[in-house]
Amino acid sequence: MKEKRQSYFQRIKHLPRNVWAVSLTSFFMDISSEMVINILPLFLSNVLGVKTNIIGLIEGVAEATASILKLFSGWFSDKIGGRKWPAVVGYGISALTKPFFYFANSWGAIAGARWIDRVGKGIRTSPRDALVADSVTQEQRGLAFGFHRAADTGGAMLGLMIALLVTWLAQRSSVVLTADTFRTIVLISIVPAFLAVLALALGTKEVSKKNGASLPSFAFKKLGKPFMVFMLIVAVFDLGNSSDAFLVLRAQERGLSVLGILGMLITFNLIYTLISTPAGALSDRFDRRWMIIVGWLVYGVIYLGFALAKTGTHIWILYGLYGFYYGLTYGTAKAMVADLVPENLRGTAYGTYNGVLGLLDFPASVIAGILWQGAGTWQGFGPAAPFLFGAVMALLAALLLLTWRPQKLIS
Repeated sequence: MKEKRQSYFQRIKHLPRNVWAVSLTSFFMDISSEMVINILPLFLSNVLGVKTNIIGLIEGVAEATASILKLFSGWFSDKIGGRKWPAVVGYGISALTKPFFYFANSWGAIAGARWIDRVGKGIRTSPRDALVADSVTQEQRGLAFGFHRAADTGGAMLGLMIALLVTWLAQRSSVVLTADTFRTIVLISIVPAFLAVLALALGTKEVSKKNGASLPSFAFKKLGKPFMVFMLIVAVFDLGNSSDAFLVLRAQERGLSVLGILGMLITFNLIYTLISTPAGALSDRFDRRWMIIVGWLVYGVIYLGFALAKTGTHIWILYGLYGFYYGLTYGTAKAMVADLVPENLRGTAYGTYNGVLGLLDFPASVIAGILWQGAGTWQGFGPAAPFLFGAVMALLAALLLLTWRPQKLIS
């Protein structure tokens, strides 16, 4: 048992410098982003009085904006044969938008800042993921992406802890978020955002590719049938995977205070961080497909729990378990993308994967908002409806993935 533990930690220690630098970048950026983004629905709802259908629209358009750019940026990084600088530009844009949240005093201004921030995410995500995949061997993929997710989520947890401390000092037992507390948190978030850009710019270097002379045209069919079938199944799942903003609002609707919500999010990120790296390492030894299936089934059960929850404590416990789903599947799915496509098309593949998921976040979030509070004169089905819908879609996707047998994975 001791030898296995040493072997596992040695594998982490010997991950390439690029993986460590990208992970540090994500650590810093998530400290910054998660401080703000997770309480943004509370600011919109508590301070600005925005309804859930508008919040769903803001989140949906934001993710759709990122998604269109993810599609292009991944292909562009294949075309130019470079991953690093597109990623640096994307992180730089997101860092520059942070101050705009401080000055925003209407939902339109918040939406504008949120959308520009997602432009940065859209530019950076696919080249960054391709850089990680380019930097490791096939046997390291699951571990590398799992470690990256752990660092990313560890940063999110630290950012939430800072937000929790600020909120406790500023308003303690208040059930709703105040504008002053939100703006103080935004100010603090600016520093780690710029540290993230520096870590990527100074810590990474490009990886020469074997097929560098083969420059792809923008054609999805070149990614191959196994990848496209995988994407169709993932799309079924993601249509029921609305923005986590609705989970934050559900927690408040069930009685959690702002401090309670931040504590809930910290619990989620702690479990996510602890699970990601070992789950990624495990996926290098076993069929990644089965790990995703188990993760989706866990998701379905948890979302059913969100629909049936009676108290804020129930939501807190379920949200903590929600971290297990993320840790099991997020890095594993990204490693599987690299398994299914040739090396010179990884940027395009990650662009397609990230882009399709983000584009589906728009209808998923809009559907969730309408199911909850309706539209026009219709009042909707109530707070449980979006989560019941998500549970059904997760079960359907798991069944589809269970019946799918990819003929051959490309190493």
